Amino acid sequence: MRYSDPIARLIEKLSSLPGIGPKTAQRLSFYILNMPGDEVQELSSALVEAKERITRCRICGNLTDVDPCSICSDEQRDHSVICVLESPRDMIAMEKTKEFHGTYHVLHGVISPMDGIGPADINIKELLERLKDDQVTEVILATNPNVEGEATAMYIARLVKPLGIRVTRIAKGVPVGGDLEYADEVTLSKAVEGRRDL
Repeated sequence: MRYSDPIARLIEKLSSLPGIGPKTAQRLSFYILNMPGDEVQELSSALVEAKERITRCRICGNLTDVDPCSICSDEQRDHSVICVLESPRDMIAMEKTKEFHGTYHVLHGVISPMDGIGPADINIKELLERLKDDQVTEVILATNPNVEGEATAMYIARLVKPLGIRVTRIAKGVPVGGDLEYADEVTLSKAVEGRRDL
């Protein structure tokens, strides 16, 4: 059966979103079509408003509706420490821990030659600009522990270390609540490598 053009277009647009396959797009489309008109209008309005009002913070690159963002403009935070992350979602995860009180720098990606993404395609140049004011004493590299994340961390470390700034990497290893017997060899070797004194 062929859908009418407006439904087909809605399914097509929804299935172009990451993580949404054709079946989920179809399910979402019919759900939206069954929603009251005012709720559909609110959803549409929220999408347009987010797209129009959200921008990148000129300091850290985080997505925000005020520039600079609330974290960069917070005088209570430690501006001598910058935690470098891949995406704004990673920053939300770090903030939920309530353990980090420094500032952030969002790269909006990682170096991935296979995908045609080089150092110039992510916010590395902006990070180096931030380090020129002599206020920063430590850069924490918190990219994901995969090939691209590791390569990006190593690339940034090679640029930052000659500036005399301490460069650290977030720890990797066995998760809290995890069992050693279920951990893979790489995770266990990283856990042993990153061990610390008690």
